[in-house]
Amino acid sequence: MPEVSIRGVRKSFGPLEVIHGVDVEIEDGAFVVLVGPSGCGKTTLLRMIAGLENISGGEIAIDGQVINRLPPKERDIAMVFQNYALYPHMTVRDNMSFSLRLAKAPAEVIAHRVARAAEILGLVDYLNRYPRQLSGGQRQRVAMGRAIVRDPKVFLFDEPLSNLDAKLRVQMRAEIKELHQRLKTTTVYVTHDQIEAMTMADKIVVMRGGHVEQIGDPLALYDRPANLFVAGFIGSPAMNFIAGAVEPGGFRAENGALWPLGQELAARHASRMAIYGVRPEHLALAEHGLALEVQVVEPTGSETQVIGQVSGQPVVCVLRERLAARPGASIRIAADPVHVHLFDAESTARIGTG
Repeated sequence: MPEVSIRGVRKSFGPLEVIHGVDVEIEDGAFVVLVGPSGCGKTTLLRMIAGLENISGGEIAIDGQVINRLPPKERDIAMVFQNYALYPHMTVRDNMSFSLRLAKAPAEVIAHRVARAAEILGLVDYLNRYPRQLSGGQRQRVAMGRAIVRDPKVFLFDEPLSNLDAKLRVQMRAEIKELHQRLKTTTVYVTHDQIEAMTMADKIVVMRGGHVEQIGDPLALYDRPANLFVAGFIGSPAMNFIAGAVEPGGFRAENGALWPLGQELAARHASRMAIYGVRPEHLALAEHGLALEVQVVEPTGSETQVIGQVSGQPVVCVLRERLAARPGASIRIAADPVHVHLFDAESTARIGTG
């Protein structure tokens, strides 16, 4: 049985509907990430699970029990907020134990749970400090500790890393993932960062405009995006898109360039108007490839990102080679046909790979 079932859920603010009949099944112990651009409805959906927003239609169930009308405190969930939401006048120990004290839990239970959470999160030496004496990463650990001590059925995370610097975000991503592997508590995590989604999730729910565009494990979304939006949203740098038509010998771009395409795919969709998609990492230097005029070269050490144009079409490449080319120079590149995607020009649905 799924731990969290979201069935036909809608949300309206007056006449404006912002969530349009969403269906998501979250298995017991899963780490599910809701991802999408700002305003797509992911935080609103999370807040409806938490009971912080009313549900306009459909139903949400936790462990088989419909919770639409249950107050937040009776849903057996714990939420970690973007801004930590710590009490500044309380020590770390008091912040972590507050919900248990409010519920009048026995002192020995409170002490045991706080000690366990502090040990898991590396906060043992900070229990008597106040939030103002902690770094951003330590405050986020306290917020997670406050959730852990409740031992809930479901953890909810609302963009918990957005206030941290880049290096600390990477570290905290790993810590949250490790925490989930230890506790095995069902987790619903909201972010607009697709790298966070890819690295942390068992299952990703991609949202846009209050609709679910695709649900799947990270590599399934990367390898088999359902449509143009998912293809462009998942992956960094984003997939290259080229408009044109399929020919027996490949894909003819609107600017005249002929891009490689698998024979079977070319034969099946000959003369079809389509959008050709290839990820930057699936482009490589090739002696007889298409000429790319280099505009920007960004070396990162392990790879080189090249931004340029093929016959006026913007193209981004990620190359393993170290490239000496300067802006204005020309290099030749080719796409690996195995990793090429085709999307219907009208519906934008993926129509094939390879």
